[in-house]
Amino acid sequence: MASAAIQRLIAQALLSLPTPILRAMSGGGVVYVGGRTLDPRLQFLASQGRNAPPISSLSPEDARRGEITGLALVSGALEPGVRVDSLRVPGAAGPMPARLYRPERQDASAPLMVWAHMGGGVIGTLDTSHRFCSMLARITRGPVLSVDYRLAPEHRFPAGLEDVLAAYRWARDQASTYGARGVAIGGDSMGGSFAAIICQDLKRLGEEQPVLQLMLYPCTDVASETPSMSTYADAFPLNRAMMDWFMGHYLGPDTDPADPRLSPLKAADLSGLAPAVIATAGFDPLIDQGAAYGQKLREAGIATTWRSYDSLCHGFASFTGAVPAADAACREIAGLVRDHYDGVKT
Repeated sequence: MASAAIQRLIAQALLSLPTPILRAMSGGGVVYVGGRTLDPRLQFLASQGRNAPPISSLSPEDARRGEITGLALVSGALEPGVRVDSLRVPGAAGPMPARLYRPERQDASAPLMVWAHMGGGVIGTLDTSHRFCSMLARITRGPVLSVDYRLAPEHRFPAGLEDVLAAYRWARDQASTYGARGVAIGGDSMGGSFAAIICQDLKRLGEEQPVLQLMLYPCTDVASETPSMSTYADAFPLNRAMMDWFMGHYLGPDTDPADPRLSPLKAADLSGLAPAVIATAGFDPLIDQGAAYGQKLREAGIATTWRSYDSLCHGFASFTGAVPAADAACREIAGLVRDHYDGVKT
């Protein structure tokens, strides 16, 4: 524990250095790709990341340990005034761990948001989105339920998705127990994909839509190539080789990548889905996918808010303790969610 604390202090000290020094320590110059300039703190973190073995060379177990160690250095402290309770909720194959975040000044008209963390369906824990979930709860004044869904390759598609769907249905039935009115769905990266897919599943099954779907840098099409996948093929922390590694573990041998339950952008009709808030990162192979899904939702008549944070990278919601621009972006996103909740009331 002491070693981790010391490492965190060192990381914070380095990241507080002036921009010219950070850029010099990163190899010098400005990282400008695809018309975007990378945040200097992310530039420094990327330069340090080049010294680590690529995730594509690791086993899932080693990658999971690496994620825990890395995010502990950059994730930040919990928001004040938010209570966090551990509980177990129904998954598709039995009870699974979850965390409930409740703000001190909870708004009884706000929904309970079910949250799914990033990790390509292979890595990630309840700690991955710990700080962001507390931020969502405090700023939106609504409770947030983060779920620890099953991971591949031990549990390949659609196990994790089905777990989040089961948790969503449980939350829908239990929302009033936690002082909430209705339910929302959200997630980042693979979790954002889950949010999109679950809304489509609910529509197909004739079930009521959530109050809102929140998607941060979602993966919406694993079957197609987009320009950003080439432009940012070597980006930090998500690159093209990592995406292939994730899908190699997540998909089964007979899985069709064009299945809308994997690639929600492939769905023929997006009408009737929940209103959406979508946030993308500039330095991300997936930026085109989030933008395309937002455009398709708008064309289907769905109220959609899209924000692109061009200086940030994939996974920025987990970097709020080290990158002020990531913290500001996450606060703005939570504010957009709160604005939507207020709009529903009126």
